[in-house]
Parts: sequence; structure tokens; C-alpha cells
Amino acid sequence: MPFTPRFLLPFATTFLLAPALVAAPVTLKVPLTEARAAVAAVKARGPLPEGGVIVEIAAGTYVLSAPLALTAADGGTTTAPIVWRAAPGAQVIVSGGRTLADWQPVTDPAILARLPAASRAQVLTADLRAAGITDFGKFEQRGSPGLELFCNGRRQQLARYPNEGWLLTAGVPQTGAKRFNEGLEREKRYDGVPVGRHYGRITYDGDRPASWAPDDEIYAQGYWVWDWNDSFQRIQSIDPARREITFAEPHHGYGYAPRQRFRYLNVLEELDQPGEWYLDRKAGRVYFYPPAPLVPGAVVVSVLAAPLLTLTDVAYVSLEGFIFEHSRGSGVVITGGADNQVAGCIFRELGGEALVITGGARHRVVSCDFHDLALGAIRVAGGDRATLTPSHHEIINNHIHDYSQWLRTGQYGVLLDGVGQRVAHNRIHDAPFEGMYQRGNDHLLEFNEVYRVCTETGDAGAIHTGRDFTWQGNVIRYNYWHDLQGPGLHGVTAVYLDDFSSGYEIYGNVFYRAGRAVELGGGRDNTVANNLFVECNPAVHLDARGLGWARNYFNGEFTWLADRFREMKGDQPPYATRYPRLKTLLQDEPAVPKGNVVRNNVSWGAGRWCDVYDFYAFDFAHTITMRDNLVADAGFMRRRARPETAMDPYYLNIDGKEGYALLPTDNADTRGEFPGNELTAQPPGTFDPVALSFTPRDPAALKRIGFVPPPLGQMGLQLDSWRTTIPARN
Repeated sequence: MPFTPRFLLPFATTFLLAPALVAAPVTLKVPLTEARAAVAAVKARGPLPEGGVIVEIAAGTYVLSAPLALTAADGGTTTAPIVWRAAPGAQVIVSGGRTLADWQPVTDPAILARLPAASRAQVLTADLRAAGITDFGKFEQRGSPGLELFCNGRRQQLARYPNEGWLLTAGVPQTGAKRFNEGLEREKRYDGVPVGRHYGRITYDGDRPASWAPDDEIYAQGYWVWDWNDSFQRIQSIDPARREITFAEPHHGYGYAPRQRFRYLNVLEELDQPGEWYLDRKAGRVYFYPPAPLVPGAVVVSVLAAPLLTLTDVAYVSLEGFIFEHSRGSGVVITGGADNQVAGCIFRELGGEALVITGGARHRVVSCDFHDLALGAIRVAGGDRATLTPSHHEIINNHIHDYSQWLRTGQYGVLLDGVGQRVAHNRIHDAPFEGMYQRGNDHLLEFNEVYRVCTETGDAGAIHTGRDFTWQGNVIRYNYWHDLQGPGLHGVTAVYLDDFSSGYEIYGNVFYRAGRAVELGGGRDNTVANNLFVECNPAVHLDARGLGWARNYFNGEFTWLADRFREMKGDQPPYATRYPRLKTLLQDEPAVPKGNVVRNNVSWGAGRWCDVYDFYAFDFAHTITMRDNLVADAGFMRRRARPETAMDPYYLNIDGKEGYALLPTDNADTRGEFPGNELTAQPPGTFDPVALSFTPRDPAALKRIGFVPPPLGQMGLQLDSWRTTIPARN
């Protein structure tokens, strides 16, 4: 049975301290600007009243020029919590933006000459300095975009080329005064050059940049080497004759490679469609092609380069029903403290991670909406990994979508770190990169729905983790993963236990058209049990990469895994006590993926059930337990066919083909090598992906393999006092 952490609470739990209230709270009705002082005045009269204080904030848009900072002095107690909430029926907006009202037609002949002819009459300009805005921020390589422009509640697009999609780098010149990156020797280009090696330049196809005036504020955004890492690079110069771009330092950390996606940003000559804008930092002006006639208050630019609201060492404070928008930084940042809650709030149009929790204990984020975000939605870290003390933070019932709209990789719906946190009932969708990333121990991820993520990237996961043997005790159960299809190298995986992730339990999930549904990337002691796989290709991926392409983790060349293990003293208490197999791991052939169990699963409708890589590098049948699965896929297993060369026996080419052998479900050898699995051509049931229902065709067959239908009705968003309606499943 799956592990259930001690801190698991029922979903219906509302504010953590609500049951403790034994007296009516005092209610204060004030504007946001007076709220902190009003609570302080109550405290000045003596101890907080039994039952606490409710601060009802009047309707309005509160524009902040500095963060609203709460400290320990602003907190409540277990019997007298403090609740800050929007007054009934009131819309309370906390903003870090500034309205731009004085828009004028463009009259400067030099600017008009650079604008596309069809745009000249439509583009308007505004003077930022005249509006009191002198700090425009900057393009970070991998961070906040600085100043952004919003119109009618929508983020507008910096003038770019192309307007949709991406270009491809033509080449990376291998001459120059300075080589900035040696590249990756184990990955070579078509011409034998290590991937990423460069001299600060790339070449491009076509002649479009030849029509642009010299401008040192043009940037390029690109997936310069890998499909899972993008950055913004300032263009120092463009040589149209050579079709060559020289980038300003600092360069992308992985270098540059041919045939990789990129696009140009902040190009005045490309301000050619409604909704685009251009920032002239030297002149302090913006140029904007409005999507509709402008009305007063329609255009806002982000100004505050800091979080809107911070709670530092605060306890027993709840924030309810607010809208946080238009900061260049975060919406809310909680550091330390205990028992705080953010509930029923909206986070939108922010330039940083929307909500960040660092340290503390028992903080909750419940029934909030996060959307239209430049970076990630929620980052939560807490607990003590040295002692395995949990934080008990909870991220529950949040709707998270359309995040990572600026930086396209390394940003998540939920980034989880530390010990002992619960992420449950969230709906996460529509993002270019991953849904969740997880670090640490004893986390519980359950009842979430994740779909249409990793839409622009490859070799990525709807949930991703990896490269630390000591991240143990994590449970991924009862989640619905669906409609996952990513471009680029290796596409998308639903549950991606990358690079030796170990000690995970993946139980009772539903995977529907979820790409490569579960990947066990060379790790140990993982259990994949009682899951439903429908039209996944494959359902399960297993490999022994530590004996193949990733053997440098174990031959002394790359010591990351061993260093992290020793740093956490993985072979000593509390780790060796909580996770006994860690005690001897480093002495027990750590490169061999021992102890993995794949059982009691149901799969149908895919090309194959299982992929096995590096098959002949280890004794698969005696290392992996794979039994009691009901499989109705076209093939049971795809594996490397046979060793071919002494140089690298785990990567093969046979007759110029892919180099795999596919064992069909009726293959006698398959039955003999992997006994206890039921292989059939008949789908074991029908599945409705919208209603989220599974109707078994032969319940007796499911009972024979020990499959227990998961609680489908509990997956995804749920109704509560803050979430009174649920968007239809798409």
C-alpha cells in the first residue's frame, strides 16, 4: 500500500485555526493602506481578543511603491488569528503598476522611417520619464523581464520577429579572438565540433535583419543548445553581409549550436501588429500598437521591482480574496513564520514567481488562481533535510495555467523543495515547460490534474526530479496526467524520475495520452503500482544509464551523486533509519537499477507497454520486478537488440535501423522471461477522459492482477468556500 505521511489532513480543512476559534473575532473595516496600523492599534490596547481579528479591506486598486511588509509584530496566535480579506463583494487589487495615460501619435521622422509603413498611423508613443518612471529594469538572461506593458488586462508582446514561432540558427562560426565555451565532448555536431563550442557568434538564414537600423537594445531569445534551457542574449552587432550576429557577454551557459530555435525581440522595425510594443531605454519612451482604441486606464506598465506583499517571521495570518498584479517581482513572499494561509486570491500579470514560501511551518496556499505569469506560479521550500523534519506546507486546490510566458524553461506551476509537503487537488495546464519540479523528501503529491505542459520543450516531464539518491520517501498518487506531447529531443514524460531518482512510489495514477508516461532513469527502489495507462507510448520506460552513457557519475569523473549522498550522510541516521536501503547503497553497485517494482498496472491502446534501454548492461529479469500487469498494447517491450561494438555496447545501430527489437504481446519468450503478466489483445475497459471514468470490461481480470480502481472523482479541483465553481475539464 502507498505510504501516507503523518501530516495528511482531510481536504475539507479550511483555515488551519478555524476550529480553535471560541469567540467572535473583532472586525475592522479599513482601506489596505490603513490595515496594518489598525491591527497594531488593537494590539496596543492589550492582548488580542479571543477569536482574533478580521480586517476587511475596502474595494479599490491599491498601487504600491514599496512592498507591504508584515513582520512578527503583525502576527496572531493560535486562538487569535488575524485574517486580512476583501470586504464582501469587493474587488481588492494590489498592484505594482503605473497607468500610462498621455499617448501621442509618432511624429519623429527618424522613428517613422523605421516603423513598418502599415503601422505608422497606428503606433502611439508615451514618455516614461514624464510619467515619473525612470527605472526600466533590464532583460536578465534567465529572470524577470523588467518593465512590462499591459493593455485591457492582458500582457502585450514586445515587437518581435517572427511574430509566431521560431527561427533556426544557421551555424556557429568556429573562428574568432576568443573561444568562450569548449562545448560538450560527448555530444558532437554533424561536423565533429563539440556541441556548445563558440566564439560569441551565430549565423542566420535570410536577409530580414538587413532592414533594421543599428540598435543595441535588440535581444534574441533562444533554446540555444538544449530544448530544456532558453535564455535572452543582447545582440551587440549584426553583420548583414555575413549574416552573422555577435552577442554581448555574458553568453549562454551552454553555448550555441546550429539548428536551434531562436527569435528577435524589441525590434522597432518589427512593430507590425496590434498588441506589440517597443521600449527605447535611452529616450525613455515606449511605442505601442494598441489592439483597440485606448480608453482611460487601459494601459499599465509594471514598476515595482519587488514583491507586493511580504510576510517575514509572521504567524497565524490569513490573506483572502485579493488580486495581486503588475509587479516586476512576486505577488506574495512568505519567509519563516508558521501557520499562515493564502486563500481565494488571484495572482496574474506578474514579472517574478507569483508566490514564494521559504522556511517556516504549516503554511497553506488554497483555492487560488495563478495565470498570465512571466515566470513560475508557486515555489515552496521548507523543512530540515539534515534531520528530515517536515515543514507540513500545503498547496491545495489551486488553478495554475499560462505561466512561464516570458522565460520558457526552468519555471513551474509548483516547485517543491525540502521535507514533508503536500500538493493536492491542483489543476496545472498550458505552459511551455514543466508542471512541477520536486526536490527533497517525504512529499505527497496527490489528486492533481496536469495537462498540456512541456508544449515547447523536449526531454522534460510534467513532474520532474533527479540527481540525488537521498531524495527518498516521496509519493505520487491518484493524479490525472493527460494530453502531453512535447517537441524536441525525447519529447515529454508525465512522471520523469530522471538521473537516478530513487525511493519513489507512483501509485493509483491515471495516464491518458501522456507521452512517455513513467520514466525510471537509472534509479533504484521505485515502485510503479496500480496505475491506469491509456494510449501512452510507452507506458513505462526503464534504463540502466549508469552502466551506459551516464557511467561518468560512477567512474570518478562526475561526483555529484556521491557528493550529495555524503553531504546528507545518507548511510547514517536519520537517513539510514528512515530509508534502510541507503545504508549500503554506495557499496551495492549503485549504477545498477536494483529494487524497482512494476506491478498491478493496467495498460492499453499504445504501441508498446515498456521500453528498456541499456538492456544488455545488466540482468534485467533479476533486477526489475515486473509482474501482475494487464497489458493490451501492440507490443510488450522494446529493447536494444544485441551488443554491437566493444566501444559502446549499449548504443546500437543494426542494419542502419533504429536498433531495437520489439517483443509482441503474444511472444512466447516474453511470457517466459516476465511471468505473471496478463497479455491480451482485448482492451480491459473503456475510458472517458472528460468525465474521468473507467468502465472495466472484465472485472475478474483486474481482480486477478490485484488492480484497485483509483478514486477518479477526487482528482483535480474541488468545491470549497473559496472555489464555488470549477471550470469544465478541457
